[in-house]
Amino acid sequence: MKSTVIRALGGVLAWGLIVASPGAFAQKQAAPQPLAGSAQTARAANSPVSAPVSQFKLENGLTVIVKPDHRAPTAVHMLWVRVGSMDEVDGASGVAHVLEHMMFKGTKKLKPGEFSRRVAALGGRENAFTATDYTGYYQQVPAARLADVMSLEADRFANNRWSDEEFAKELEVVKEERRMRTEDNPRAVLGEQRNAATFVASPYRRPIVGWMGDLDSLTPEDARAFYRKWYVPANAAVVVAGDVDPQEVLALARKYYGGIPARTVPMRKPREEPAQQGMRRIQVKAPAEQAVVSLAFKVPRLTNLEPSPTNDDALALSVLAAVLDGYSGARLDRALTQGADRVADSAGAGNGLVGRGPQLFMLSGVPAAGKTAPEVEAALREQVARIAREGINEAELARVKTQWVASEVYKLDSVMAQAQELGHSWVQGMPLDADKRLIARLRQVTAAQVQSVAARYFGDDQLTVATLIPQPRDPNQKPRTPPAGMRH
Repeated sequence: MKSTVIRALGGVLAWGLIVASPGAFAQKQAAPQPLAGSAQTARAANSPVSAPVSQFKLENGLTVIVKPDHRAPTAVHMLWVRVGSMDEVDGASGVAHVLEHMMFKGTKKLKPGEFSRRVAALGGRENAFTATDYTGYYQQVPAARLADVMSLEADRFANNRWSDEEFAKELEVVKEERRMRTEDNPRAVLGEQRNAATFVASPYRRPIVGWMGDLDSLTPEDARAFYRKWYVPANAAVVVAGDVDPQEVLALARKYYGGIPARTVPMRKPREEPAQQGMRRIQVKAPAEQAVVSLAFKVPRLTNLEPSPTNDDALALSVLAAVLDGYSGARLDRALTQGADRVADSAGAGNGLVGRGPQLFMLSGVPAAGKTAPEVEAALREQVARIAREGINEAELARVKTQWVASEVYKLDSVMAQAQELGHSWVQGMPLDADKRLIARLRQVTAAQVQSVAARYFGDDQLTVATLIPQPRDPNQKPRTPPAGMRH
C-alpha cells in the first residue's frame, strides 16, 4: 500500500524512524515485578482490542494518554514533545534533532549512554525521532517494567545534563548522519532543495537535520537553551499503550512526572506562508544514475475533523493521491510505467494532509530509458488533469476506501503503532478518536469532490518543480560507514 491516509498521518517528514537500538533485546533480565493491583494478562487476554482510550492532565500541565491492549504482556511508553525543526530559528537549524541525541547523554543520576543500557537490561528496546512538528522518545518493555522506564524518562525530561565535550562528540555524529542520509543521497538532496525553494516564510523550508553551516556553528548553549525553552510539562504528552490499567498508569505518571515544576509554554509566532505568485523551478546536480522530477503543489491542510470547505478539500486531496498511487496498478502505475511506450520507471503521489505548518501534494517520477524529466512531468500533470476533466469511477473510490478501513484493522496488530497514532494526534491537536473519525470522514468523500480538487489545486501558481540532473559518480569515493552512536 503506497499512498494511504496512514502514511499521511504518520509524520512522513520525520528525521529518523522508530527502530530498535543496538542491543535492545537483552537475553537475561531480572524477574518481573508486577505493578500493584495490575490487570492480570491471563484474565484480560479476551478483552477487546478496541479498548477505550483515557486522557488525563497532571497539575503541572503534562498530558497522559493510555490505551489498554491486553493481548500480550508488553507496554509501549512514549514521550511526545510538541517541538520540532519548525520551532528553530535561522542560524540554529538542526538543534531540535541534536538535542534529541543529547537526551541520551546523561542526567544528574545517569552517565552518558546509561539510559539505553538500563532499558536493554529490562528486556526492552528504545529510540527517538525528530520531525518538523514534534520530537518523540519511546521504550517498549515487558508491562511489569513500565514503572522503570517511566522513572528513567521523567528523569531525562526534567534533568538532562551533559558536558561541552560530550556535545562536541555527538555533534560530529549528527554531521556524519547528514552526510550519509542527505549529501550522499541524491533524492534527499533534491527534496531538501525543493523544500527550500517551495517555502519562503514557513520554517518548513529548513531541513530537519539542519544545514551543515548551522551545525558547524551550533554551540552547547544553543541546545541547552532549546531544551529549557520547550521541554516543559505543558508542552508534552506521555502515551502508554499495552497490557496496562489506565488508573495505574496515571498513578505512576503522578509519581514520576508530577513533581516536575510547571512552566509556561512559549508563545509561537504564526509565520504564515505568503501566497505563491508563479511557478518555481530548480535543478539539482548530483551523482546519480537517473533523473528524478518532483512536483510540489501547495494545498490546504486538515485543521480539525469538522466539515468545512478547507477540511473537505484536504480530505478529497488525500483520496485523489490514493486514486493515483494508493495500490498496485493505480492510475500512475498503469499510465506511466507500463507498456512499450512507458515514460517512467516509477511514479508516485502523496498528500500531506495534516501538520502544524503548510502542506504539499507531491507528484514524482523517474524517467524510463530514452525518456526525459519534462516528459515525465507532463505525464504526471496529465493524469491529474484527466481526473479534473473526466472524474473517477465508483470502483476506484470504493477500493481506496476499503483499503483505508483495512489499514485501521491491521494497525491494531501493533501496540507501537497504536501509541504512535495517539501521540501524533495529540501533537496535531486532534481528538483521541481521530483515527476512527478520520476514516468516517474519508468514507464520505465523493467522486465529485475528488474531481473538484483536481481541477482547483494543480495550477502553475501553486507549483514548485525540482529536477535531479544526474552527474557522473566519483569512482574514488568510498561508501561511508555509519558513525558509532548513530541512533536512527
